[in-house]
Amino acid sequence: MPKIVIAATPVHGHVAPLLTVAADLVKRGHEVTVLTGAKFKERAEAIGAFFTALPEEADYDEGQMDRAFPERDLLPPGPARTGFDIKHIFGDPVPAQYEALRSLLADFPATAVISDSLFLGALPLSLSSTAGSRPITVSLGISPPPPATGWGEEVFVDAQQHLEKVFESIGTTLPGFVLSSLITVPDHYLQLTIPEFEHPRDDLPGSFRFVGPLPSPPAGAFERPSWWKELSQGRPVVVTTQGTFANMDLEELVIPTVRVLGDADVLVVAATARPGGADEVRNLMGNVPNNARLADFVPFDLLLPFADVLVTNGGYGGVHTALRYGVPLVVGGATEDKPRIAALVEWSGAGVNLGTARPDDATLHAAVNAVLSTPSYRTRAQELQGKFTGYDALESISRLVDATAHEV
Repeated sequence: MPKIVIAATPVHGHVAPLLTVAADLVKRGHEVTVLTGAKFKERAEAIGAFFTALPEEADYDEGQMDRAFPERDLLPPGPARTGFDIKHIFGDPVPAQYEALRSLLADFPATAVISDSLFLGALPLSLSSTAGSRPITVSLGISPPPPATGWGEEVFVDAQQHLEKVFESIGTTLPGFVLSSLITVPDHYLQLTIPEFEHPRDDLPGSFRFVGPLPSPPAGAFERPSWWKELSQGRPVVVTTQGTFANMDLEELVIPTVRVLGDADVLVVAATARPGGADEVRNLMGNVPNNARLADFVPFDLLLPFADVLVTNGGYGGVHTALRYGVPLVVGGATEDKPRIAALVEWSGAGVNLGTARPDDATLHAAVNAVLSTPSYRTRAQELQGKFTGYDALESISRLVDATAHEV
C-alpha cells in the first residue's frame, strides 16, 4: 500500500481534520506519517500513524499566540490582521516546513503528501519538479477557498512581497498571488464542502474538486452530564460555542448568548471548548440563568442532534457539523476566515449573519428568535444536510491516493 505524509499547520482546527484523514488511511492499510506540532504526537500515534515533529521555528502553541506573536493583538480584525497572519503565521514557517518535508521524504518515500491548504511549506514541493518525479501533492480546503482570482491583490501587496522573499530564500518562485496559489499550485485541491455552500464561480482550475465535509472524529469516552436528559424534554435547545481557537474571550459570544436568553423558554447549552471554560463563565457572570447548562467539552456529534440552533463565531468545521445535522445557525466572527463563513451561512439561507463578533444584546436576541421562529432556516439547513449525503470525503481522498500512487 502507498506511503502517505500528512502535513498540518500546528493549530487544532487544522490538525483535527487532517488526523481524521490520517486515521481513515491507516484503517485502509496505508502507512502514514503525520508531520505537525510536537503537542499532537500522542494523538497521531493513537490512530496508528507514525509521527514527525515540525522544527521549533515552524511550531507554535495556538493557546499562546499572544506570546508568540505579541504584535498581532494590536492589529484590528480584518485585512491588517489577515495580512499579518499570511506573513508571519503561515509564511515565515515555510522554509522550516519545506525542509522538514524534504528530510522526512528522504527517509519515508511517500507517494502522496496531503496537507491543509495553509501549510504553505507544501507549495515548494509542488513547484520543485513535475508530478511524476515527486510525491503527488493534495491540499485539503479546511476553510473557504480564496475568493475569485484577483481578489485581495491590492490589499495584501505587503504580504505578497513578504511571501515572495520567503520563497526566494529557498530557491523557489511563488507563481502569482499567494492566495490564488493555494488552489492552483497543488496537484489536487479538495474543498471540504459542497457546491451549494459556496458562491458559484468560473475561475477554478481543473484540479479543484468539492468532496463534501469530513465526518467528525469519534467522540470517544464521554460521560453525559446530569442535565443531558433535559435536551429531549421539549424546550428548544440553543447551543453556543466559540470553537477551539478564538475562544479565549468568552464575553464575545458565549456569555452574551447565555445572558440574553436567560428569561426565554429555551435550554441554553454553552460549550466553551477548553479546560476550565465552564467555571470561567460562572465566575464572570456571577449568577448563571436557570435555563443554562455549561460545559468545558461536549462532542458535537452527540449534542447537535438535539439542537434547534447553533450560535457560533463561525469555524468551518463547526458550521459544517451543524449543517450535517440540519441545524440552522446564528454566526458572528471577526477573525481569520470567520466573516466569510458567516457570509456563506447567510447566502445559503441556513442562518443569520450577525456581522460582528461582539453583537449587542438586542441584535443577538433578535437573531436567535428569528432562526427559532422562521421555518425556512431549518428547512434550508436540512436541504444542505441532504446534499451532504451525496459526498464521501474520505472515500474521495482514498481513491485519489490509490489512483495516483503509480504516478510517482
